Amino acid sequence: MTAAATSAPATTTHGVGTRSRRRSAVWLGLAPFAVYIVLFLVIPAALAVGSGFFMSAGAFTLANLRAFADPNIQSDFVSTIGISAATAIVGAVIGAVVCFALLGARPDSFLRTVVDSASSVLAQFGGVMLAFAFVATIGQQGLITVLLERYLGLQTNIFTVFNNNGPLLYQVVGLVVPYLYFQVPLMVLTFMPAMEGLKATWGEANATLGGTRFTYWTRIAMPILAPAFFGSVILLFANSFSSYATAAALIDQGGILPLDIKQQLTSETVVGVQNVAGVLALGMVVVMIILMTAYSALQRRASRWQR
Repeated sequence: MTAAATSAPATTTHGVGTRSRRRSAVWLGLAPFAVYIVLFLVIPAALAVGSGFFMSAGAFTLANLRAFADPNIQSDFVSTIGISAATAIVGAVIGAVVCFALLGARPDSFLRTVVDSASSVLAQFGGVMLAFAFVATIGQQGLITVLLERYLGLQTNIFTVFNNNGPLLYQVVGLVVPYLYFQVPLMVLTFMPAMEGLKATWGEANATLGGTRFTYWTRIAMPILAPAFFGSVILLFANSFSSYATAAALIDQGGILPLDIKQQLTSETVVGVQNVAGVLALGMVVVMIILMTAYSALQRRASRWQR
């Protein structure tokens, strides 16, 4: 009796010590990643945003906030949100259809392997290389454009808008086409786990109770998938909202907020506006914080059905 009573505290103490060591090991393992986040994300973001509250001479000022009253900046802000929303919604719908089609394939099948691999690669394929691919394919002298002119007699680019602004590919609206190239694969990667989380027993229970396939999708599957779907839409919106390199390679002038930031930093005609870029970056950071907060809330709700 006495021996048992004395051994219990020792076991408890040993368990607490083991958990404490495991926590320490976890934090130690996360330390390099935390240092990377602070050095390459937190500090640069803080410096970029903080520069918007100082003049070129170094004095504190709020005058740079007047940039948001500029009609051109406001128009570009709306254009950026519009392009991001359009590519997010269209990319999410197309990606969800692809995920639905893949439900019939086994996870280890050749089709799933190819689609998963291609999505992983194409979701990261952007920037100047993506812009060059579209220019070489459907640009003024692109492969498809030349073939259409040579064999079908079409003397105009198929992506030319019927106005004086030139080919659609080199306009802000035309960014929808190349952006979808990486938005759809990203949707497949983020939404497919939620689709795979649908349990066969739910469909069987629906059929047992006399429900149809339409009833299953509208009253069971869609409500369950809704948080994951809208969370993926938010992620796609944020991905498009922060894209820069592809737009910079296709569009010379401004038109979206990332290009406005570039102009403020590199303008050769207007001097002393470099710090305005920090204010514009602040606007983008605020939008991204709102989006990521909403995304985290939706992901927490969606994860309850994926356990």
